[in-house]
Amino acid sequence: MVYFFDKRIISHFNFELIVLILPLAFLSHFLIYETNEILAQKQLIYFSISLLAFIFVFIIPFRSLKQFIPFVYWFGIFLLILVEFFGVTKLGATRWLEIPVINMTIQPSELFKPAFLLMIGFLISNKPPPKEGYNLKDFSYFSFYILLPFVLIAKEPDLGTALVLLLVGYGILFLIGVHWKIIAGIVLILAVSSPLIYTYMIKDYQKKRIHDFISEEPSYHVKQSLIAIGSGGILGKEKENATQTNLKFLPIATSDFIFASFVERYGFIGSVGLIFLYLLLIIHLLLLHNHFQKDYMISVFASGLGLLLFLNMSVNILMVIGFAPVVGLPLPLFSYGGSSFINFIILFAILENLIAFRFMDGYSFNRKL
Repeated sequence: MVYFFDKRIISHFNFELIVLILPLAFLSHFLIYETNEILAQKQLIYFSISLLAFIFVFIIPFRSLKQFIPFVYWFGIFLLILVEFFGVTKLGATRWLEIPVINMTIQPSELFKPAFLLMIGFLISNKPPPKEGYNLKDFSYFSFYILLPFVLIAKEPDLGTALVLLLVGYGILFLIGVHWKIIAGIVLILAVSSPLIYTYMIKDYQKKRIHDFISEEPSYHVKQSLIAIGSGGILGKEKENATQTNLKFLPIATSDFIFASFVERYGFIGSVGLIFLYLLLIIHLLLLHNHFQKDYMISVFASGLGLLLFLNMSVNILMVIGFAPVVGLPLPLFSYGGSSFINFIILFAILENLIAFRFMDGYSFNRKL
């Protein structure tokens, strides 16, 4: 017997996502190659691993294995709890777990993102919103699954990632449908409790970041970043004249502050073009959310991924130009680093899987004798 792969899978594949991702990866590699050839070579390895990860994840029958999504979510929670007791500490933060024998560390908060979006989609699929939106009881039910990882990740401490997941989770709920009274209540509670949160719930180093942000004198990192951005002008500089990056004045020029390095090299026009690429990708994801409103797995995952990209991009760029406190959030799909890039590619692979196999419960093959 011979098996032929169902051609509908390819016809339903969303090639627009790939077309929008590739320019970001190409520009990132070109810029990093100009800055550090060794890092650029390592980045090619990350790209290769990402491609293999994409293929592997794409062929997992998520719809057929839908009932196992809660187990994946709770395994992620288990890993986050392990960090509390057995985590590896680096630079004052305990965010990693060491894998015995191979001496490799993993960051459960990064690995948790796909499980988080899948779980929200699973829960909403099982409890679709009523016409008037979710009531307080339903909202509290979903909030448990959103707030639990927020608390565990914030305790590491990794407030940046925790807040992003919190905003993504509630952002999905608001897009799907929540009663307006709940939204008004949340705004009121945040307005009243903000001083208490600042005084009693955030750590001293986080207060220092906020203080540095609102003070007239920016921190060294931000100051050098602003110099790099300002020196780029309208059209940018030639590679040899990009002194902030070449002379190492700009800190972490290939990672957290890569946007400043990009603007120094390609100027205001380049920065607008890069942001436009991100906006095209985010808008496309939100259009997918709107197009597949009846398929909550696709709708939730597309909107969640769009929000995740938007928040990471916005916080990173605002941080680099001095409009937000400095936090360790990389520019998605652009900053150097394997874990963040591979994780986003896995997220896109899951979304592509949900879209390509939306017409059947699992995998389908045409059997011919």
